[in-house]
Amino acid sequence: MESSAYKQAAISFKALNDEWKAKPRNLEKIGQILTRLKVELTQLAFLPTDQTNASEKCLLLARDTLEIGAQWSIAKKDIPAFERYIAQLKPYYLDYGKQGDEKTGLLESPYKYQLLGLNLLYLLSQNTVAEFHTELELLPPDQIHNAYIKHPLSIEQYLMEGRYNRIFLAKENVPNPDYSFFMEILLSTVRDEIAACMEKAYERISLPEAVKMLYLSSVEDAKAYGRQRNWNLKSDNFYYFTALDKKKIEDHQLPSKELSEQFMEYARELEMIV
Repeated sequence: MESSAYKQAAISFKALNDEWKAKPRNLEKIGQILTRLKVELTQLAFLPTDQTNASEKCLLLARDTLEIGAQWSIAKKDIPAFERYIAQLKPYYLDYGKQGDEKTGLLESPYKYQLLGLNLLYLLSQNTVAEFHTELELLPPDQIHNAYIKHPLSIEQYLMEGRYNRIFLAKENVPNPDYSFFMEILLSTVRDEIAACMEKAYERISLPEAVKMLYLSSVEDAKAYGRQRNWNLKSDNFYYFTALDKKKIEDHQLPSKELSEQFMEYARELEMIV
């Protein structure tokens, strides 16, 4: 027999699911229902120790709620909330979410790979490559060929190879619209890396060339980006970078006398040790 706590949580989930499927979505109302439902879920028994349908239903209800929460956090552009939902979802995907699992009987979620792939892309967008590989190792080898997983894998390969043009092209070929959110963050990071290299490699660069190198869509976008980085655009439509000259000045100002004295002291100490 279903408990009253489960019945109440099921009613709240139906309201959540209806609001999530509504067009247009009321994200504020969805957030309120999520907050209430997460509290109600704490009243349920999740451990499937007795192999009862009640335990399975509780697990499915919680998993489906967290999946909507993860997608809602993307719609709200709330990265900390997305991190929390993914952390809570992992046990359902990696422990309970195996198809035909004898312990739980839970079927694999249709959103599993979409959300795991989103998490991988999120880690890349935050430049946490080590964590990206840690999460990837948790997946069985046959799952990395899934389209949702292959996308962030390709992006990571492009990053390692420095093929930034492929990353910008991949923006238009995402497996799900939610991926665009983290792609924008990643592209911004990549663009900043390119800009930093430009500042060190060139004394000046033309505005049209800057548009191409930064993969911007217009001259106006390049001007706006240049203002953000305090670049000096002169009347000849060239950006002039002072970073290289500044570096040369700093190199000439190295305390060579002090460094020489330190090296001599190290040499004397080394001689005494030998």
